[in-house]
Parts: sequence; C-alpha cells; structure tokens
Amino acid sequence: MKAGIVGLPNVGKSTLFNCLSNAKAQSANFPFCTIEPNIGVVNVPDSRLETLEKLVNPQRVVPATVEIVDIAGLVKGASKGEGLGNKFLANIRETDAVIHVLRCFDNDNIVHVDASIDPVRDKETIDMELQLKDLETVEKRLDRVKKASRTGDKAALKELEVLSKVQEQLLASVSVRAIELTEKEREEFIAPIQLLTDKPVLYVCNVDEASAVKGNSYVDQVMEAVKGENAEVLVLAVATEADIMELDSYEERQMFLEDIGLEEPGVSKLIRSAYKLLNLQTYFTAGEKEVRAWTIHIGDSAPKAAGVIHTDFEKGFIRAEVIKYDDFVHFGSELKVKEAGKLSVEGKEYIVEDGDMMNFRFNV
Repeated sequence: MKAGIVGLPNVGKSTLFNCLSNAKAQSANFPFCTIEPNIGVVNVPDSRLETLEKLVNPQRVVPATVEIVDIAGLVKGASKGEGLGNKFLANIRETDAVIHVLRCFDNDNIVHVDASIDPVRDKETIDMELQLKDLETVEKRLDRVKKASRTGDKAALKELEVLSKVQEQLLASVSVRAIELTEKEREEFIAPIQLLTDKPVLYVCNVDEASAVKGNSYVDQVMEAVKGENAEVLVLAVATEADIMELDSYEERQMFLEDIGLEEPGVSKLIRSAYKLLNLQTYFTAGEKEVRAWTIHIGDSAPKAAGVIHTDFEKGFIRAEVIKYDDFVHFGSELKVKEAGKLSVEGKEYIVEDGDMMNFRFNV
C-alpha cells in the first residue's frame, strides 16, 4: 500500500518527500526535476511503541511503515500528454491514495508555473487533469459495456447505469470519490478500472514558517474549497520541516519546534494521516527478542492479521490470544494481565482492533 505525493511543479513535493524519508530526491527551483518517481519507506510514528519498549525491554523495536512515492509535477494538458503527463498519470494510477500538496505561501524567489499564488486554482488544475483522464477511461469502458448491454445482460445493464452516472458527474467536474455510489457498485464497477479521482486524498497546505501553527488566508480558501469532499487538510511549513530534519539531536529539534509553537514535527502528523488514508491500522507483538508493530487493513480478521507475519500462521490458524494495549500498560506485563483475567482467546471471526497485542496459535 502506497501514497503518492502530487501537485504542480515547485509547490514543495520533493522537499516534503525528503523530510518524510531518508532518500534524497533532487529538490530544485524548476519543473520536472523529479523524472522517475522516488519511493521512500517511512516509519509510522507511534508513541505506544516507546511505552511497550520500556515495559518489555526487548532486544529490538520494529515500527510499522508506509510507502510514499514522490511523483513529478503535473501541468495543464497532462491528460493529453503535455509535459510528462502520460508517465505521471501512470505513476499516480499505481498508488492507493493521494497526498496533494498545495502552495500556500508567497516567495518571489520560487517561480510558480502560473506566475501567481492561488492554491484553489492549482487544486482545480490537477483535479481537471485527473478527471479528464478518468473520463477517457470511463468512455472506453462504456463503449464495450453498451455492446454487451444490447443482449439484455443484467450485469452489463447495471454497469451501464453506474458508468453513465460517473461519466455525467465527471463532465460536471465532480471527482469519482465524491459521487454517491453504493459500496457494491464501487467494488464491482469502479475498483476494476482504477480511476484516479476515486483514490482517497489528503490535502497538504505548504505554508511559510509564520503560518505553521494557525495557517493563513490561502489555507482558509482551501478549507472552503474542499469542505464537500470529506477530505482531511493538513497545514505544514515544508521548508521549516526540512530545516528541523537537518538538526542532529532530538533535543535541538524539540527546541526548534517549541520556538515556532509546535508540539511535534508536522511530517509525523502527515505520516499518521497517510496511514489512515490507506485504511491501515496496527497491532503489536511483544517479547524479549522483539516488540513489533504489524500493519493490517482496518476490518481484517485474526487469521488475516496472522498471515501478515507468515502465510502458515493464516493457513493453520487455531486461535489468537488478545490483550488490549491499555490493559497491558495498566498491569505492566502479560503475566499480570492473565492473572487479572484480561487476556481473551479469539477465533477466526475476530476482527482485530487498532493497538491489539496478539499471540497466535497455529498448526500446519
């Protein structure tokens, strides 16, 4: 599961990517400096791991990770192949969620492709290019479905109905994620054709340092523009975050954050938001050798969660021993949790909750 960073050229995408990962994407003051998508595997900040480390004292701690892709800047006409359009759109198609960076700061030294700062216009430019590409995909599919529907095929008739609705809404500049469809309709007819505007989106307003805490008028404009989209908006001073990442010690970074009025780096919030955007959650295993955070989808059953460790665990699943994170912290050890009767034994139907501490029994 991976999230792609998108936006117009020179809005701060590659600088943000550098903050998020140890990889160093080129960051330059001109468009198209990122030709190949850069991929970073980023640790998900989770204070619960620190607490478990203190209680268990393991040999090592392994956090959950999320994959972030830095995709080169889109421009007007990308849907028709302008700039490096076709390649960039293909890179977005391969991601599971979109982190859309919007420039919300003034700086005469950093050029803007449209020569003025207007984050809502920038958002609409990208939306339009993605919607046009989706419209092309939907119309190609409709041509095939119309032929099949002439035979009276019920599935084809239903698909024709759904895709016609999507086509109509795309023509009205509505992204697919905002179209009212049932879960079944999305699963059967939308998911297989991988529409770009169906992907969940997180908007990042890239601001100057003075606006890092409370935002600015540009951020207010973005908030107003996306209020009907059911999308999260994060305010981030990307250049400032980059400066913080250059500091050597944790103490220095914390002092810098306090000086500008932040409790933690904005990129930490961003990573956690991207994790949720991808519909992911964490469960833990804890022992003397290792405390580890495992990544699963929200709604996964115990056998599926076991399969993340090893496929044999899922195939031969017998039961799961589950301790709630809060109970483990309260009692301080697995033994004391058991003595208090707070360990539960769960079967194949159990839906894992975020923060569960799991021990699997299996037989292969």
